[in-house]
Amino acid sequence: MIRLESIGKQNGRQIVFIEASAAIQRGEKVGLVGPNGAGKTTLFRMINGEEQPDEGQVSVDRGVSIGYFSQDIGDMAGRSAVAEVMDGVGPVSALAAEMSELEAAMGDPERADEMDAIIERYGEVQGKFDELDGYALDGRAREVLAGLGFSAEMMDGDVSKLSGGWKMRVALARILLMRPDMLLLDEPSNHLDIESLIWLESFLNGFEGAILMTSHDREFMNRIVGKIIEIDGGTLTSYSGDYEFYRQQRALAEVQQQAQFERQQAMLAKEIAFIERFKARASHAAQVQSRVKKLDKIDRVEPPKRQQTVRFEFQPAPRSGEDVATLRNVHKSYGARRIYEGLDFQVRRGERWCVMGVNGAGKSTLLKLVAGASEPDDGSVARGPSVRMGYFPQHAMELLDGESTILQWLEDAFPQAGQAPLRALAGCFGFTGDDIEKKCRVLSGGEKVRLVMARMLFDPPNFLVLDEPTNHLDIATKQMLIEALSRYEGAMLFVSHDRHFLAALSNRVLELTPEGMQAYGGGYVEYVERTGQEAPGLRN
Repeated sequence: MIRLESIGKQNGRQIVFIEASAAIQRGEKVGLVGPNGAGKTTLFRMINGEEQPDEGQVSVDRGVSIGYFSQDIGDMAGRSAVAEVMDGVGPVSALAAEMSELEAAMGDPERADEMDAIIERYGEVQGKFDELDGYALDGRAREVLAGLGFSAEMMDGDVSKLSGGWKMRVALARILLMRPDMLLLDEPSNHLDIESLIWLESFLNGFEGAILMTSHDREFMNRIVGKIIEIDGGTLTSYSGDYEFYRQQRALAEVQQQAQFERQQAMLAKEIAFIERFKARASHAAQVQSRVKKLDKIDRVEPPKRQQTVRFEFQPAPRSGEDVATLRNVHKSYGARRIYEGLDFQVRRGERWCVMGVNGAGKSTLLKLVAGASEPDDGSVARGPSVRMGYFPQHAMELLDGESTILQWLEDAFPQAGQAPLRALAGCFGFTGDDIEKKCRVLSGGEKVRLVMARMLFDPPNFLVLDEPTNHLDIATKQMLIEALSRYEGAMLFVSHDRHFLAALSNRVLELTPEGMQAYGGGYVEYVERTGQEAPGLRN
């Protein structure tokens, strides 16, 4: 269905692909993986026809329709979310818009003299709309939007008033409604909460066409794909299996290649030593020449390519007392909307609470109250006297000053620290050498997250409050963060939509629902086993 045949591609001085080949068959669900900057988006654009390879060929079977969801969603304005989603399907959307205009005209007394023509035209448009199954399409559009977390009010509201994250969901819904022969999905799990992620998993598992997707959510990818294509060093390598199988196979291949490399190096060293020892002796000239020719013909084994990842290092924090944070009879409202009425909750030393709840349940509000970023309307919030807190807010990247360099931003936060410890801190979070002189505005999303975390952890906290800390982190960096936090000895209170993160780090679950609060002993894995649901209100 899709064939990439010995493609070569260069962007400026960067060589992206060198004689790379791969194929995607009808109905295959494929995960595309590789380090940041490896060329994943370039590959999507070549398959979609937006770019051409410099060498080789990208072949798409005749008649195959492709739906491409990218992070560049363009402008959205002037119509409802439902209309925006339906517009991707073609003429049905235009007919729906004209029907809406004609309905308004029929109710306009100033156009009474045109009424016969308006009614006649409305009948024609409505007939075409019905022929194209427009009424069912409207229902399908609303079903997709509801799955992605939209309320009825949001569906019919002006799309231009939505935040960037919600516009991303509209763009994704538009592609899903198209039901093309192939979906190209570039990070579809970004900006989704856990409920929407689980709905999207179900939708994609039931999708009959082919899928090629990237995602920083390993659990999401594992549940959908049955094949992995890896981009590394300009080449494409295919693995049959999900992401976990790919990781195992790649690790095994690295071990085997390293062993093969070391064996060949030992053999080469032995041959070179013989040549050096006997090259001046006439009696051994023939043997020396024979071995020189042998070495010239040998195909050299390269050492395995090691994908570089950031290794987070948390400095040991002082021990806190037993009572870390205590909320008593807390009330909190935003206008007429009540979030909490008489909330009682406590975090104790060694506890790692993950907070679950549907949109609007008050997850971020709870973290803000505990961190002191918001005050309760009534009741009390107290932290223990020996508690040293580190708070990572949901929009933590907004804390950065775009015109400051990494070093300047850290120096502004810790003016008494001196450059040496701050450079060491930056190095622990992947900013080495000249990187520390980069302006904050040029950093990638993942780099910004790492920098905010570095500042938060300079003075080691014994209580971490983290609101979606894994947003913008790739799979490898996310795994490094999980490994570092698993060694962290302080208390934690966190919100995340990443189920691997939840399962690896939590030992308590706090579920927030409209009916109230429910606490569960044991972590996220035990929560799923006990409740039969991966998120509040969603049954397995």
